[in-house]
Amino acid sequence: MTDRTVGRAGLSASSRPADHDHAEALEGVGRYHLLRAASERFQAEPAALSEEQMREARRRARRSLEIEALVLDSSEARQIVIPAQQIEDSVAQLRGRYPDTEAFVADLGRNGMDLETLAAALRRELIFNAVMQRVAARHARVDEVDVRLYYELHRERFTSPERRTARHILITVNDAFDENRRDAALARIERLAEQLRERAGALGKRFAALARQHSECPTALEEGRLGEVRRGQLYPELDALLFRLEEGRVGGPVETELGFHILWCERIHRQKTLAFQRVRESIRQVLEERRRRDCQKAWLATLRRTAVAGPETAP
Repeated sequence: MTDRTVGRAGLSASSRPADHDHAEALEGVGRYHLLRAASERFQAEPAALSEEQMREARRRARRSLEIEALVLDSSEARQIVIPAQQIEDSVAQLRGRYPDTEAFVADLGRNGMDLETLAAALRRELIFNAVMQRVAARHARVDEVDVRLYYELHRERFTSPERRTARHILITVNDAFDENRRDAALARIERLAEQLRERAGALGKRFAALARQHSECPTALEEGRLGEVRRGQLYPELDALLFRLEEGRVGGPVETELGFHILWCERIHRQKTLAFQRVRESIRQVLEERRRRDCQKAWLATLRRTAVAGPETAP
């Protein structure tokens, strides 16, 4: 019972809109909002929540029910017709997650609902969603100037951070084995480092061979490859060393909680700003979504003012 749109109700409630204003129906709708809040916030049913979590879920449920009621009382909502089949199809989607109808109905019961109250809640939710989509569609159009201006004002958001292609060799520290006691492990890694310094001219092949033969990291199977690394992805000691190295240079040994490492910075990929053409559509989508939300918020604010002041004084 975690989806916002659920449903199959060969249910009479969908054909009796007046029933949804009755206190009993609204109580069932409230339970649906509580179930939805618990599922979305805590991924659990209300019965599984702690006291503190329940308070939070109830707060969210009251808030969403309040907004839903406000929207459903609007003139826009009165223009929406939800076919019975749409509710039935939604319930069918949820019913399909259960082994049989009996289990489905039992789960509803444990959450204080039945098929009729579920249908009432779904009808309201479908109307709410339809209204909000219509309102969002009124947003001001995003044109090319808007997109370009956003790009120019926020260039720092469209940078590809520096990355480094790296390999490493690891000798672990483990007192259970003589060859991996700290002093022995350090001596082994220093011998490997010396071999790499002696044969720098064939560094690629030599590093790959030594990694395959001596590294005690699973990356030994990949000749020590760590791939392309960004700052902060490795252990702090490795990160600091790697981003100090010049391209093509070997560094270490350096110690981490795993043991001793040698690092090879194969290639440096400098930070760069992404071209406008590469990001223009993603910017457009962000701006359009922002304007849709702003349009919805402004409309809801108007509804609230109307509800407080009364329709005769509303703008």
